[in-house]
Amino acid sequence: MKTQPTYSTEFKIDAANLVINQGYTIREACQATGVGPTAMRRWVIQLKQEFEGITPIANAMTPEQKRIQELEAQIKKIEWEKDILKKATALLMQDSIKR
Repeated sequence: MKTQPTYSTEFKIDAANLVINQGYTIREACQATGVGPTAMRRWVIQLKQEFEGITPIANAMTPEQKRIQELEAQIKKIEWEKDILKKATALLMQDSIKR
């Protein structure tokens, strides 16, 4: 079974920047880096979107978008904890009313 190579975030950014900033075609960038065209296209699209301020669904490449993803995860956790506290409070209130 063939395994997919794992590339560092820095490598992905450098490879995508060949297309975005250096004027390489997807094919030329693939030849220069040894990366397949599907991965290269995905990296280029994602990096362009991140530069435009769009937070990706996948792991972010740029530090700003990584921070946004971290903060969104923290907010989600806090909201989940708040919901649990609301439910616990409601149960405690019902219990005290029954007494």
